[in-house]
Amino acid sequence: MSGLLTKAEYQSIATALEFPTNAFINGKFMAAKSGETFDTVNPADGEVIAQIAACDAADVDLAVAKAREVFERGHWSRMHPTERKKVMIRLVKLLKRHRNELAVLESVESGKPILDCTTIDLPETMHCLEWHAEAADKLYDKISPSGDDALGLIVKEPLGVVACVLPWNFPLMMLAWKIGPALASGNSVIVKPAEQTSMTALRVADLAIEAGMPAGVLNVVPGMGETAGHAIGMHPGIDAVSFTGSTEVGRKFLEYSARSNLKRIVLECGGKNPCVVLEDAENLDHVAEHVAHAVFWNMGQNCTSNSRLIVHEKIKDDLLARVLDKTNDWRTGTPLDPANKLGAMVTREHFDKVMGHIKAGKKEGASVARGGDAIKNGGGYYIEPTIFDGVKSDMSIARDEIFGPVLSVIPVGNEEEAVQAANDTCYGLQASVFTSHLKKAHRVARSIQAGTVTVNCYGEGDITTPFGGYKQSGFGGRDNSLMAHDQYTETKTIWIDLSDDEVDAEVD
Repeated sequence: MSGLLTKAEYQSIATALEFPTNAFINGKFMAAKSGETFDTVNPADGEVIAQIAACDAADVDLAVAKAREVFERGHWSRMHPTERKKVMIRLVKLLKRHRNELAVLESVESGKPILDCTTIDLPETMHCLEWHAEAADKLYDKISPSGDDALGLIVKEPLGVVACVLPWNFPLMMLAWKIGPALASGNSVIVKPAEQTSMTALRVADLAIEAGMPAGVLNVVPGMGETAGHAIGMHPGIDAVSFTGSTEVGRKFLEYSARSNLKRIVLECGGKNPCVVLEDAENLDHVAEHVAHAVFWNMGQNCTSNSRLIVHEKIKDDLLARVLDKTNDWRTGTPLDPANKLGAMVTREHFDKVMGHIKAGKKEGASVARGGDAIKNGGGYYIEPTIFDGVKSDMSIARDEIFGPVLSVIPVGNEEEAVQAANDTCYGLQASVFTSHLKKAHRVARSIQAGTVTVNCYGEGDITTPFGGYKQSGFGGRDNSLMAHDQYTETKTIWIDLSDDEVDAEVD
């Protein structure tokens, strides 16, 4: 709890916030060319916070033009990597200075608990940007084994204009995951935040100018997916789109690329992630703590949520009892109260969707071990942490990505059944395995079709490990690690002839 303020202090900050509501293009805020706006709503009470500029194709055209212009001038793209690093580190220092403002802004707009915004999202955002900034002048190009008569250079160059299309569940962290390597590599960037959570991206872009980033390098165009998002996908002046969000929308960006300039598409989409607990798992209290965290963190609005607990039938009842006990620690309530670990669902629409999944689970015959209802708290969108027991793999709650605080418990009889159940999904983003047997840990981790598999813990790795999915969870690149820089660069071969031999002129 170190570094946290009181509920009253956070509410005071919220009252004094100046909301950034206009697009940020070429270093300044501006209204959408159409003059249109849309409402952004506080999920904690259902009240409108502000009206955000609703950008469309005209605004995207302007942002691309300015981003391309500064890229061609080389003010950022050809800046020495050490100087780019310094600017990005100054931005991190500004984020640290404004961390309470940014944490409250994110909590108010997204419904995320201030506890997470303060202790997880802001620190991780700053660490990510700093890490990629530090990598900028430490990544070397290569020389091929070409012998003494030639020199083969393999160099990395920035792509040009990169668009980053963000989800609403981790607005600041996903912003950092994408702009960190894209900016460090020398690209100009256009950010399209989720319409539900636009304001922290706008504030960060403003701070980037204060840090010394040239105008036009980092632009933010808020708006709807069918307008601003579509315009980004179809724009011939954008060289790549990095997208995190639903598999349905990810498909659209592949279509947009095929119909326009074949821009590079990097997708991180949905997940229906398994937590596999084998019969020999040790310390079930430890396992239960990780199970609860994996499914309830951020109200289950997390692509890597372990929403399927696949557990050996011999220990299922014991583990479930412990998970139920741990769930009592996940207090739900007003997001700006640091005593609450769970806040509100992001929108009324999403609240209704999650409640629809819970209703379907009851109808299909799964047993509600805990929760299953909405929580009345003013006009906010709150749902009880919910656990279904006796779930079968063909039930919708075991197959659909619910993106809410809902856990499905699926009993299995052996390791083979556990792996089969884990892989019985169109997704493959993350998985966890709990076992005390080293060989089983290796065997099961390698057998599960997922981009990240954690053993005896829940997690996503860290900034040094690549993050992405198998199957319909995405492809085209990886967030995090040095590999993240690859998707924002082109590889060029430069072949230099060093031989002394002259080409004989052909004589008639």
